[in-house]
Order: sequence, then C-alpha cells, then structure tokens
Amino acid sequence: MKQGRSFVYHMLIFIFAQLAWLILLGLWIYWYVTNYMFITEVETDFASQAMSRGHTILILIGGLILLLAVSAGMSLLFHRLSIQFNLTQLYDNFIANVTHELKSPLATIQLSLETLKKHQLSREQQERFIDMMLNDSKRLEKLINIILEIPALEKKKIAHHFEVFEIEPLLQELVQQAREEFKLPQDAIRVSGKASCRCVLDREAFKVVLDNLIDNSLKYSEGRPDIEINLSCDDKEFVLTYSDQGIGIPLKEQKNVFRKFYRANAQRDPSVKGTGLGLYWVWEILRFHRGRISLSNQNQDGGAVFVIRLPVYTETRQRFFKGLLKKAQKGPPPGEKDHV
Repeated sequence: MKQGRSFVYHMLIFIFAQLAWLILLGLWIYWYVTNYMFITEVETDFASQAMSRGHTILILIGGLILLLAVSAGMSLLFHRLSIQFNLTQLYDNFIANVTHELKSPLATIQLSLETLKKHQLSREQQERFIDMMLNDSKRLEKLINIILEIPALEKKKIAHHFEVFEIEPLLQELVQQAREEFKLPQDAIRVSGKASCRCVLDREAFKVVLDNLIDNSLKYSEGRPDIEINLSCDDKEFVLTYSDQGIGIPLKEQKNVFRKFYRANAQRDPSVKGTGLGLYWVWEILRFHRGRISLSNQNQDGGAVFVIRLPVYTETRQRFFKGLLKKAQKGPPPGEKDHV
C-alpha cells in the first residue's frame, strides 16, 4: 500500500513538472510574439539593432530545443522510475516466496528431528524420517545455489565446463536422470525424434535447464505430468521442443516469463510457490551457450511449449565455438565440482 502511494506521489510530481514546462513555454512564446509585434510597429533603429528577426528566431528555436531536451530527460527518468518500482515489487514478492520456500523444508526437518528425539521409532520409521530430511535438505541446497549462482551467471563469473557432446545420447541420459530424481514413471517423459549432431555444452548447466522445465511442469500440471520432448537438427541448429499438458501460460504473460522474479501463474494458482528464478535461470544459461528459448501454448486449453535452439558444432564452425571451449580450458582443474 505504501509503495502504491509512493508511485502516485512521484507520478504527480512528474505531471506537475511537465505542466510547469508547458506553461513556461507558453509564456515564452507569448513574450516573443508581443515583443516582435511591438518592434515591428515602432520600427526604430534601436529596436531593429537590439532584436533582429533572425536573432529572435534563433533564440526561440534554441529555447524550444532546450525545453524539449529537458522534457525528454524527465520522461526518461519517469520511465526508469516506473521500471524501478516494478522491479521493487517483483523483488518484494521474491523475498516473500523465498521465505516460504525456506521455511517449509526447515519446518519439516525440525518436526522430523523432534519426532526422532521424543519417540521410540522402529528402524523402518527412522529411515523414512531420515529420507524426508535428506530430501528437504537437498531442496534447501538447490534453492540456495540458485540464489547465489544467478548473480555470478549474470556477471559471467562462473567457470563453465564446455565440451563437445553428441546431443541425442546426452539428452537421453539427462532425461533418465530426471525421471529418477523427480520419481517419475518411464512414460511420464517421452523422447522422440532424431538428432545426429554435436553441440558445445556444459553438461551440468544443461541439466539445470532440463530440470527447471520439468519442475515447472510438475508445479502446473494436474496430477502426473505428461511431457513430450522432440529432438531435431540440421546443419546449423539443434532444436529441442519441450511440451507438457499443464495449465499453460496466458499469451499476454509469455513475453515476461523469462524475466527475473516474474511468476506468470502466481495470480491464477497462488497455492503454487516458487521464486520466479527458474525460467530466468534457463534463459541466462542458454544465452551463455549462444542459444535461445521461446514459449507458446499448444492450444487455448493450455499446455506450454518451450523451443530451445542451440548452434550445431561442425569442423567448419570451430572458430564460432572457440571462445566457449577456451573458457572451458580456464575453468577449475579436472575433478573439482562446479555447479552452474
């Protein structure tokens, strides 16, 4: 509420400032016209020397240019101020969401520990509580890694491990890992198509891309997710088409889903929690891979379709990938774990 009042306050200041400039401009024009008419009527030598027609026109034009420049500057400042207010609101929502995301697993871990301490449980029950705590601790670790690593990714301070991969076997491997990590049956994620090509990738970073898309489908699907991944490639581009049968994303919000802290379905389904960083992370990783991602819906009933495009590695295009592979050589020594 306070933030909304502050926005209105600044907007009123901007409007009054613009009105002041317009009034000043009107007074200036009025002064020029009246003085010019007076000088024309008097037609004295002194008046003609003091204010010639060309001189006064230059003054008027210069003043108008100055006023327009100031007005444009104020409009730009107002635009930047509006963006800042929007970012502040998104950041406030992010803090609230992150707080919830942190408190939920912490509460589960605390409850499990208290249960283990106060009650004599069987070995099977103890293992079940320990598994719950391990899962929640991994959830916390993942969230903390996202928060810490996105600023480094934006500033390109993360050491990537770029390598040349046969893309189809790599995708099959990452999808199988995702099935196991998300505890999904084999037919929940189907891979179709052929992609007999190679791409320059950071394996762990691309796994983050795939995991975030699957996590997004799990959040916004009713019941078990139904995910289809289609692979294709030509001489220049590898294309991965990821589609699900979830609730979809409204058309007017699709252009914003890759922005930091933005959550497209927050109003439609407020019970689903998130940080608004998942798809932004995907966007940044693919941008760093010199790839891109787009979004659409399968139909009016929903179903999100993400299309990922990455350049294909060939012998004739080695120079194009020289920078990425060079970064891989400057990364941590082999065996040192690096997260993207």
